[in-house]
Amino acid sequence: MSTPTEDQPIIAEDLILLDADLGESKAAVIERLAGVLASAGRATDTDALRDAALAREAQSATGLPGGIAIPHCRSEAVTSASLGFARLNPKVDFGAPDGPADLVFLIAAPAGAGSAHMKLLSSLARALVKPEFVTSLRNASSAAEIVTLVDGVINPAAKPAAATAAAAPVDTAKHSAPEATPATTTTSAPKHIVAVTACPTGIAHTYMAADSLVAAGERAGVTVHVETQGSSGSTPLDPSIIAGAEAVIFATDVGVKGRERFAGKPVISSGVKRAINEPDVMLTEALRAALNPDAARVGGTAVAAGSNDSAGELGWGTRIRQILLTGVSYMIPFVAAGGLLIALGFLLGGYEISGVAEDIVVNNSITALPDGGLTTYLGAVLFQIGALSFSFLVPALAGYISYAIADRPGLAPGFTAGAVAVLVGAGFIGGLVGGLIAGFVALWISKWKIPAVLRGLMPVVIIPLFATLIVGAIMFLLLGKPLAAITSGLTDWLNGLSGSSVIILGIILGLMMCFDLGGPVNKAAYAFATAGLSVTDTASLRIMAAVMAAGMVPPLAMALASTVRSRLFTEAERENGKAAWFLGAAFISEGAIPFAAADPFRVIPSMMAGGAVTGAMIMAFNVTLSAPHGGIFVFFAIGNILWFIVSLAVGTIVSAFLVVSAKQFVKGKNAPTEAELDPALATV
Repeated sequence: MSTPTEDQPIIAEDLILLDADLGESKAAVIERLAGVLASAGRATDTDALRDAALAREAQSATGLPGGIAIPHCRSEAVTSASLGFARLNPKVDFGAPDGPADLVFLIAAPAGAGSAHMKLLSSLARALVKPEFVTSLRNASSAAEIVTLVDGVINPAAKPAAATAAAAPVDTAKHSAPEATPATTTTSAPKHIVAVTACPTGIAHTYMAADSLVAAGERAGVTVHVETQGSSGSTPLDPSIIAGAEAVIFATDVGVKGRERFAGKPVISSGVKRAINEPDVMLTEALRAALNPDAARVGGTAVAAGSNDSAGELGWGTRIRQILLTGVSYMIPFVAAGGLLIALGFLLGGYEISGVAEDIVVNNSITALPDGGLTTYLGAVLFQIGALSFSFLVPALAGYISYAIADRPGLAPGFTAGAVAVLVGAGFIGGLVGGLIAGFVALWISKWKIPAVLRGLMPVVIIPLFATLIVGAIMFLLLGKPLAAITSGLTDWLNGLSGSSVIILGIILGLMMCFDLGGPVNKAAYAFATAGLSVTDTASLRIMAAVMAAGMVPPLAMALASTVRSRLFTEAERENGKAAWFLGAAFISEGAIPFAAADPFRVIPSMMAGGAVTGAMIMAFNVTLSAPHGGIFVFFAIGNILWFIVSLAVGTIVSAFLVVSAKQFVKGKNAPTEAELDPALATV
């Protein structure tokens, strides 16, 4: 077989197992195929190859409709790009939506595989969406026949007939949702659709999704141009093709490279596997979005409030959550900058600086220093800059909540609503409510029917003017005082907490911070804490300390657990554990996500328990924190730092102990078996 590999063909007869019983789990199948590759000299370490494939499997299942599975990975242990193939009897579940798989390809690429290797592997992945190729694999009577079939699609120059057959458009409608009927839209369809596909590894799903979307377009009579952002390289779509497209499909599990090129286009977004499983449905959604003026578009986070007729749209609960998280994400830089500057001001000028900072900055200068000298003056300057940054917190929150609903026309009314909330004393809660009202009012005004001559003024004059007027009046005349009363009551309640009440609050905050590790629940607790920093009273500073300390627990606990009981973790998890030490120390809760994603039912409850312990101890021992981020590196902003460290250490140990116990004594659904773990590390 002629292929552009240095020494070995990608597939050979000794890499094929026919009608084999390889066990009841996908881990067992992957381990057996990894052993086959290692025995054939394609890999130096069976365990390392197996662990790499299982780590990729933990990111998302590799089972595909039609009884196919394509576990794949890159690994330093792989010496030559290779395919291991097994036709299974009985079938094994690889997570496909329609049941277990009987055809399994283990796609193994060297860590530094070149584009030639990756193109061969992606050619196989593309062939697997063609039913006649899959049927041929099932009907093959020998390993040699399998080799010939695979060679025909990965090396078309040598086998033109086979390659042509595999590449020809075929009817794959049986793998798509039966409700999709995109052909009915051809009379009013846009000129063409563009799409981007990408998966974490960039070997298989990227290209299968691309071919599925192209085939769906052929069935519908619509041209689909796809940019595959995969391991074999990416050829960006021509700007003229993007400009002429009336909608874009993002079928990706990772960030889209060059997303700004598609700004303004109606967009349908999903994970890469949906484009493989439901290409016709996604194309139908894109065609509808192209004809819907209220569809979500690239370049903003506008929510299509009036497009409920479009298939696959998000529910209102999810939309509101995304809207609020958009506001919080844009608010956090103001919080981080302002909070750290205020903390530095305290470091230099002392906590009493907060009462006199403005007077010092106005009445003194670098040449006319106040009492306390240069240190006090610089502390006052830093505090005042931080306070000014903090003054944008609520307006930024409200402004970007409104932006998430109505795009750019919502910014002015949203910021104004936030400013009014600050003025009337409604604070953080007022910003949330005002931002939502501003966004939906701006979105409503954008749908007004006005003369064509005035349409150009809509986004820059008419929408901001009337939306600002309406939301301002509502906030001043109707909602300002009630929201201010709620905010004042909440502040008084927090300041009045003592004894068991404050400990319960610490437990709740600790549980929230560790529940989804950077998700909406985590962000809600963090936003609650940072909003109180502008007040700088003791209760608010204790809440900030509890939130930060609890958020540091998950990565530190997983780092500790993967160090002291390393045999319970895969090689990839042990590597993640090394990085998690620093991530945890810096208050980056997301450092524990790889562990939670691979084994959520044993990891997340363990993290929550430790976070609750830490939150309770922080509250009980009156630890305070005046900085919103930085972890242990903002030690100067921590009051009662000894108990901060003790509370953090106790919570970390509790979580590490629980996760180790759970992994050792509780069987987890998605966790690796003992056969997947490295027995050489049992002495740890």
